[in-house]
Amino acid sequence: MHKKREKASYSVQSVVNALKVIECFSFDEGELDLATIAKRTGINRIQLSKILATLEFRGFIERDRASEKYKIGLKIFELGEAYRSRLRLFRAARPIMEEVVKRCNETCYIGDLRGEYVVYLLIEETLHPVRAVPRVGQRYWPHASALGKAILAYKSLEEINKIYPDENLPTYTANTIKTKGELLKELELVRERGYATDFEEVEEGVAGIAVPIFDYTTNVIAAFSISGPITRINLERVESELAPLAKEVGNKLSEEMGYTIGLKAKEKIGRSLY
Repeated sequence: MHKKREKASYSVQSVVNALKVIECFSFDEGELDLATIAKRTGINRIQLSKILATLEFRGFIERDRASEKYKIGLKIFELGEAYRSRLRLFRAARPIMEEVVKRCNETCYIGDLRGEYVVYLLIEETLHPVRAVPRVGQRYWPHASALGKAILAYKSLEEINKIYPDENLPTYTANTIKTKGELLKELELVRERGYATDFEEVEEGVAGIAVPIFDYTTNVIAAFSISGPITRINLERVESELAPLAKEVGNKLSEEMGYTIGLKAKEKIGRSLY
């Protein structure tokens, strides 16, 4: 037991030391040598060299072979851009979601994929007295919700297989998709019509529709959904009212995130290769 506690303590301290190294860098001091980093972190040079080598291997730190100085790696910029992208999405989504609730009087969400689960991150609730229980902060298997399927439809088969290595899938209700084969067929349909649906697949009595949101990389980064009681959200209403509305929102948010610009740039690069 004592050895286990020591190992846990050492592991945490290793992470702390790695973060200390990253925190040494700033806008004004983009490159630092080993001696400077050792002095600022208080980490002995042998251990520091190992930490720097690991950070360099993972892309968080880069080393200039000529000057032997270190600088922030591309991975840090990627994480920073992901954070900025999330804030930009939330700022853009809030007024649009408020308008959606006024137009359809149903609750709407923004969510994304975190590991193997879809997580609901932002909500604008309906004023209707009968409504679905808010899901913000909750996570679900993505194959069961409209929001999750709207994201999965634009992921690679390799990514889907990582989430679902087995053919049989976990279920929440009798309506939840039960096999990976069924899921892949459903995702084809999502891509064809541009939206995903969920009729009592996560929770009995609740239905929803969702559309993907893309950014400047042309990759799916989140999804927008409209959800409510099955007594109000049926197939007819989805097709005639909610699907066109959700698609409109998905297009607006994707535009805000730079999707059109990214798509044009990608097409231009593609043409230049031929």
